[in-house]
Amino acid sequence: MTEILIDVQNVTRVYTMGARTLYALRDVCVQVERGEFVAVVGPSGSGKSTLLNLVSGIDKPTSGQVWVDGTRIDTLDENALAIWRRNHIGIVFQFFQLLPTLTALENVALPMELRGGSARGRRARAEAMLERVGLGARMTQLPSELSGGEQQRVAIARALVNDPPILLADEPTGNLDSTNAEGIFALLRELGDAGKTILLITHETNLARAAHRTILMRDGEIVQTSEISRDVISAQISEV
Repeated sequence: MTEILIDVQNVTRVYTMGARTLYALRDVCVQVERGEFVAVVGPSGSGKSTLLNLVSGIDKPTSGQVWVDGTRIDTLDENALAIWRRNHIGIVFQFFQLLPTLTALENVALPMELRGGSARGRRARAEAMLERVGLGARMTQLPSELSGGEQQRVAIARALVNDPPILLADEPTGNLDSTNAEGIFALLRELGDAGKTILLITHETNLARAAHRTILMRDGEIVQTSEISRDVISAQISEV
């Protein structure tokens, strides 16, 4: 029996800008099963990032409900959300957001400090995560000493170090060249094949092809959700 880990129910998100009303999402429903790798694609302004912000608890819907791993997160206050987020999701951003004065190892170990445990245990787990993403030989380097692809691998290791059930990735290759992007594609597919639940926002059709399922969005609505080829995705996005 499948288990629904992310359940976005009839969500609408409206922003008011003076006399204007902007619908970022319109009655959107999304379900992601445990262990599924789902890519959300679409043109700029389609609502992709708004959807991710709702699933992460960064934003709240105007109407509808957002359930993640059995918790309705749109009703949580900021303190409860912070604790929930620490235990349930890891987030990978386009611009890495690594602390420049910390080594790769220290950046990865940082999220574990809020959960306690021994310093030796935290270091061992951080080392294991960096090995997993192929950076075992680069642990003592500062972010400025790493390539863009290496920095993103550190960010992925940091997002995974507390073993959250869900990995959220917001345009993780948007700041990388094609060679480094391909490496991140392969790593995310490996994580997805290993059973990590991944919700990915991307405009890269190659990365969308690596996912188990693709959701195509346009004008705040879901246009299509299926296992579709990158050629179909590219064609539909280019229509906008």
